[in-house]
Amino acid sequence: MPLHVVVGYSSLTGPRERNEDYCGIATPEGAELENKGVIAAVADGIGGHKGGREAAEYTVRGLLSDYFSTPDTWGVPRAIETVTTALNRWVIAEGSRNAELSGMATTLSALVLRGRRYYTAHIGDSRIYRLSDGRLQQLTVDHTWEHPELNNVLSRAIGLDPRVLMDFSDGELVGHDRFLLVSDGVWGVLPDVLIGEVLLDHPEPQGAAAALSSLALAHGGHDNATAVVVDVLGLPPPGLRDSLESAASLPLPHRLKVGHELDGLIVEEILHDSRETLLYRVRNPRNDQQLVLKTLQPAMEGDQSAGAALLMEEWRARRVVSPFFPQVVPDDGRSCLYYLMTWHSGATLQARLDAGQHFPVGDAVRLGVALLKAIGALHRLDIVHRDIKTDNVHLGQDGVLRVLDLGVAVSLAELKPGDPIGQAGTPSYMAPELFEDPAPQPGHDLYAAGVTLYHLLTRKYPYGEIEPFQTPKFGEPVRPTRWRPEIPGWLENILLKAVAREAKDRFETAEEFLLALERGAARPIAPPPRQPLAQRNPLMFWKVVAAASIGLNVVLLLILLR
Repeated sequence: MPLHVVVGYSSLTGPRERNEDYCGIATPEGAELENKGVIAAVADGIGGHKGGREAAEYTVRGLLSDYFSTPDTWGVPRAIETVTTALNRWVIAEGSRNAELSGMATTLSALVLRGRRYYTAHIGDSRIYRLSDGRLQQLTVDHTWEHPELNNVLSRAIGLDPRVLMDFSDGELVGHDRFLLVSDGVWGVLPDVLIGEVLLDHPEPQGAAAALSSLALAHGGHDNATAVVVDVLGLPPPGLRDSLESAASLPLPHRLKVGHELDGLIVEEILHDSRETLLYRVRNPRNDQQLVLKTLQPAMEGDQSAGAALLMEEWRARRVVSPFFPQVVPDDGRSCLYYLMTWHSGATLQARLDAGQHFPVGDAVRLGVALLKAIGALHRLDIVHRDIKTDNVHLGQDGVLRVLDLGVAVSLAELKPGDPIGQAGTPSYMAPELFEDPAPQPGHDLYAAGVTLYHLLTRKYPYGEIEPFQTPKFGEPVRPTRWRPEIPGWLENILLKAVAREAKDRFETAEEFLLALERGAARPIAPPPRQPLAQRNPLMFWKVVAAASIGLNVVLLLILLR
């Protein structure tokens, strides 16, 4: 059963001639409801002659429209923050261009109900309340100045400052929760006790919203009164918030051999056989299409965490719509737990190296450009791959580079405080800080991309090969020209920056790394500064200091003995 809500709203104009409040609600269906949820918002415009209303309406309309255009892999806070940042720029720009709208700004309180959780986003002095088990709780804090003479003056609002500082919160939904979004024209007149009584006395959300707004004006309110009431009538089942939930109960397929058939698919080759996963190349006889089937080892039967991980991998892969990745193929009804991807003939970069293929500098740079475009596409979806390496970069016979294996990737938006992460990646490709803190960061993929290009050119690693369970010590990376003197200086500088020991010395984004490669010798980057000996090799530094000290003392002693 999907999330089921019922909403009601009312916005009444007070003694003022113009209603500068604006509210809106979006209740999608199907996959959009599962991936994005229901969103409701209230804005109370402030400022110029008519700019307040314009700011409020544009902000709410823009939020309700653009929120659904953000990637499904983004968390609610990031999606709303990205949208409101753009809306804030528009409000400021519009107010500066048009004298009539000068000073336009608006409050904004937004509520998102997705799956079995609620999320709030808030700036200004409109409010969000939650009525649960008969108890009314205010979920937002008013952004007004604390000085007694300024307690009605906003300290934060859309259009007030170039930088938007939204407050975010979230929590678990409970059946029959009721949420209320109101402008200060309601809560500024009606005490919380009375608001709670009205919500309890009116079972229908439309009746409750209308009663609150009309009651506020009847009690002498001089402002516009807006109320939005959202009732939660049904919650979706716990688990994955996507259409793959039903697959969680499917059994694992038995171990397949070449020639075996599964759901009409013929196994043609076993591509990968690891401790946990199996990959087969299969053929669909109906259209003669070759595909990759990924599943778990039969011994993993009953391992719910492994099954959930495979489903999440499919969920992420479905959303990475890019030519730089194999694409998930919809199934016509599967009897077992697996998913299908497009098959591309060719080989990984490591397989090509193992076969003796030599990569000229120009080819390596072109592959690096494609790899960084792929990583950039992932990062824009808030996904960190966590295992970029030559074994996971495939070069097809069609000349297209594709990044493989999202098995240990994480959607940063899906992570919650306290979630176990675990170390992932291949030691020789792991950034130095990962050996102390496994928390995933996009920059770790960029470091691994630098090692990948370094290895592609030299067949070596910048800090030497690191074995599993080894605790490595990182000094200065070996310059790639030590292994291949023909590597140009501009490319060496890029590689050394990409694999620098300190994260602050590396590229910050995939786009920055990509730009450096594309500019090449035309606009070379500066060589990375060499670390002082005291940082590079503290033991050697103190040995040198001690030797110098002893030498100086000997010289002084000889002088004194003359």
